[in-house]
Amino acid sequence: MEKRIGTITVLLSDRGAAALVNEVISSHSDIVLARQGLPFHDRPTAVISLIVEGDVNEINSLSGQLGKIPNVSAKAVVTKIVSS
Repeated sequence: MEKRIGTITVLLSDRGAAALVNEVISSHSDIVLARQGLPFHDRPTAVISLIVEGDVNEINSLSGQLGKIPNVSAKAVVTKIVSS
């Protein structure tokens, strides 16, 4: 399948889900190029942004598994890799 590059934005409305989110991300570490986390210290909310590269099934699998975790929302945006 054709590789794509994209982002996955993960919103945690309860930081108690962080351990499970980290476990799922680690299980897909082969497609994760970069990760940035932003905790909000004054509320139980956090945002994680992932830069990913893989085929559509791999990216959707990661996004889908994250989105199934209670109190977590995940959305992916992907594009084709254009070679020059």
